[in-house]
Amino acid sequence: MTNPTRGAQVKGDQRDQLRKRAVEAYLAGSSIESTGRQIGRSYGAARTLLIEAGVKLRPRGRAR
Repeated sequence: MTNPTRGAQVKGDQRDQLRKRAVEAYLAGSSIESTGRQIGRSYGAARTLLIEAGVKLRPRGRAR
């Protein structure tokens, strides 16, 4: 799947596929910011997709 145009609203099957890619990237260890870059969306859009998918977000900051 190609990344939708940045800023364009994503609906239906395309949104489901984008959400799945976001979840896979995040669960593989990417940050939300990095996940957004990988799927061609903003931090906020990536975070929204992860929350919609029911993913438990990691705490802010890096591991110490």
